[in-house]
Amino acid sequence: MANTYDLLIRNGKLATAEGTRDADLAVRDGRIAAIAPGLCGARREIDATGKLVVPGGIDSHTHIEQVSAFGIMCADDFHSATVSAAHGGTTTTISFAAQHRDMLIPEVLADYHRRAAEKAVIDYAFHLIVANPTGDTLDEDLPRAIAHGLRSFKLYMTYERLRLSDEQILDVLSVARAHGALTMVHAENHGMIGWLAGKMAGAGNVLPRYHAICHTRGAEAEAINRIIALAELVDAPVLVVHVSTVEGIDTIRKARARGLKVFGETCPQYLFLTAKDLDRGGLDGAMFCCSPPPRDEAAQQACWAGISDGTLEMYSSDHAPYRFDASGKLPKGEKTTFKDVANGVPGLELRLPLLFSEGVATGRISLEEFVKLSSTNHARTYGLYPRKGELAVGSDADIAIWDPAVKRTATASMLHDAVGYTPYEGRSISGWPVTVISRGDVIVHEGELHAERGRGRYLAREAADSARPAGLHVPEVSQLDAWDTPLSR
Repeated sequence: MANTYDLLIRNGKLATAEGTRDADLAVRDGRIAAIAPGLCGARREIDATGKLVVPGGIDSHTHIEQVSAFGIMCADDFHSATVSAAHGGTTTTISFAAQHRDMLIPEVLADYHRRAAEKAVIDYAFHLIVANPTGDTLDEDLPRAIAHGLRSFKLYMTYERLRLSDEQILDVLSVARAHGALTMVHAENHGMIGWLAGKMAGAGNVLPRYHAICHTRGAEAEAINRIIALAELVDAPVLVVHVSTVEGIDTIRKARARGLKVFGETCPQYLFLTAKDLDRGGLDGAMFCCSPPPRDEAAQQACWAGISDGTLEMYSSDHAPYRFDASGKLPKGEKTTFKDVANGVPGLELRLPLLFSEGVATGRISLEEFVKLSSTNHARTYGLYPRKGELAVGSDADIAIWDPAVKRTATASMLHDAVGYTPYEGRSISGWPVTVISRGDVIVHEGELHAERGRGRYLAREAADSARPAGLHVPEVSQLDAWDTPLSR
């Protein structure tokens, strides 16, 4: 019999956001070609008996090969980060192309495209961090970026070197609305945090645990209320990233009940860590410093509840990897205070295993909800659906085969990033992606990588329904295989 297909996954339980079924899945030319029982005729077959076949994960909040506003480079470049992602069942990343105050957006985008194209082993897209919304940025650079398939921006309401005023936020929201883009927001009240930090440092309270105290719950709650009011004023959709508090989740829930296009995201650190982790001996607590910080058990339960009722549609890693030394988390060595610590924790590789273990394996969430949170909701929200985030004929063959029987203990030594530590050290995990497939290529199998540096492709994105205002016509954007630095011309 002739080989009709390139790859055939047999005897697995296929899971999508809509349900599960027992079927075979065939791949041809990088796309899913058939789903049915009893398929045959492929050059390579994988027996998935007893395993789960799900869409490859999409991590839509990652900081990769990014220099912070304070000049500190992330530990991971686009090779180490995407290799790590693949080993954790993720086949697409959306990372940030970060504009700082003195940077021009065309140059920022050209630089990130060059670095990713040279190194990424899985497909990727970008959000744009907007830190300097000048007239040229608003009138020319942002519309051009959107036209080339970059359809999401991130704004900061805190950090002195990144934060925008309310007026500047309204300017960017207006551009996003007019051109069919989605605005993501880091929502914390800068004045409240800065005032508390000054008081704490002035009193000699400089250990990492004071980071959590200064990034108070009220700072997040106030900023979320404010960004929702600003977005409502111009009728623009907004996504609040890394939501961590009971109050913030409740505010988003109420806004959605009023029919506003407000979306919420949470991350592993808010489900599996608490502020107690920052209160470790010496500077060890710095390993857990991120903004917003982990909270308490009540906030953890609120995040799980927000996931269950759909208030928090997105579950991303917010992978912000810094080594635990003077090149990263501790820029002043032993004299580093909580105000100096590089903010962020790694989580790209363990994002999905943690959710599967503590969600699916415990019965806290269904397998369908796992697929939504790990992949489908990201694809729908950011304009990649149905090419990504789905097991359907015609979709890219981005697939993770999970073995629910695998038991592992999380350690830094088992991971494939360049960080050197994990905040989840010693945690027991049930279930693991044993085979990962990207566009029909088996890139990870039984712990071994089979992917060349630079095989990943840039994904130009459509305007998602959530970002498409009534009456707006957005032409289809072709799926580009590479970025020929069009914005630098």
